[in-house]
Amino acid sequence: MGSKISSIITGTGKYIPNKLIKNSDFINHAFYEKDGTIAKRNMFDVIQKFQAITDIEERRYAEDDQNASELAYLAAKDALESANEDKEKLDYIIVAHNFGDVNHGDNRTDMVPTLASRVKYKLGIENPDCVAYDLPFGCPGWLQGMIQADYFIKSGDAKKVMVIGSETLSRVIDPHDKDSMIYSDGAGATILSASKDNGAGILSHKSQTHTLNQAWFLKMEGSSKPDYESKEDLYLKMDGRKVYEYGLTHVPLVMKTTVEKAGILPEKIKKVFVHQANGKMDDAILKRFFKLYDYDCPPENIMPMSISKLGNSSVATIPTLLDMVLKEEMENQTVKIGDVVIFASVGAGMNINAMIYRF
Repeated sequence: MGSKISSIITGTGKYIPNKLIKNSDFINHAFYEKDGTIAKRNMFDVIQKFQAITDIEERRYAEDDQNASELAYLAAKDALESANEDKEKLDYIIVAHNFGDVNHGDNRTDMVPTLASRVKYKLGIENPDCVAYDLPFGCPGWLQGMIQADYFIKSGDAKKVMVIGSETLSRVIDPHDKDSMIYSDGAGATILSASKDNGAGILSHKSQTHTLNQAWFLKMEGSSKPDYESKEDLYLKMDGRKVYEYGLTHVPLVMKTTVEKAGILPEKIKKVFVHQANGKMDDAILKRFFKLYDYDCPPENIMPMSISKLGNSSVATIPTLLDMVLKEEMENQTVKIGDVVIFASVGAGMNINAMIYRF
């Protein structure tokens, strides 16, 4: 009997924009409350409280002449070059995003042709059997793309799939909403390949969508400033408290289900790659997950964090973080052959997913 096909990560790449935006850059912003009244709190205090809750100190924005497909292309190029992979051998290119290409100062989304087709074009891939498509799934989009790629590979339909997460959230945020300080831009890419190595690769995954009471926790609305000149434009809005409570309630349970599907013990998990949404929320999710196994506290250094310097770049956070760890660009964060890790994400929809992977 032949060996089963496994899905192995054979390459990673990223693009971190050069434009650095520090918390102090928001000091002169005029933020408004949800009821349309101007926030009367001292801006220094607002920023201090924001950093204490989210851990975000700074974030990156794309240059004015860049958009999401350009960032995705640069991350894909990095992944191909870093792994010395042949672009013509890609069977699929899956690009996870939520807003398409949004030009600087425009606020209008552009998704035709798809971002994946644009990336394939920019890479100069001639092979027509390389299928390119987009995946909007909230912040868990890149991880959902990895799950879909695993199905393609294990079915025998594909041998090599590139999954990219790219977003320019700085183009869809309301400058008068303090939540705008959370978001950032970036892209991360991962190449998943078929292998007969039964000991490594994707071991299990699980996804969920909750909509009855949760579908509108994130949505598009007008500016918080009632008389803003761009009052007809729509901006990304979030009910932060409800998202926090939702993530803390449901993400650890989906992580546990994924661990059980893989048939491993929680003590075998060496790293937790979680969507970099909010430092306080991620810490709480990690603690709640290990509490399900009666751990008093999670193992030290188990959860790499990039949010303090890169902010929340939605679908780009996990693949960017993974690339940084694999290329040993983060202090005290490495993985070695045989290590088992868990990926987890939560976002608009409301969607959740998790995946177990062995290196």
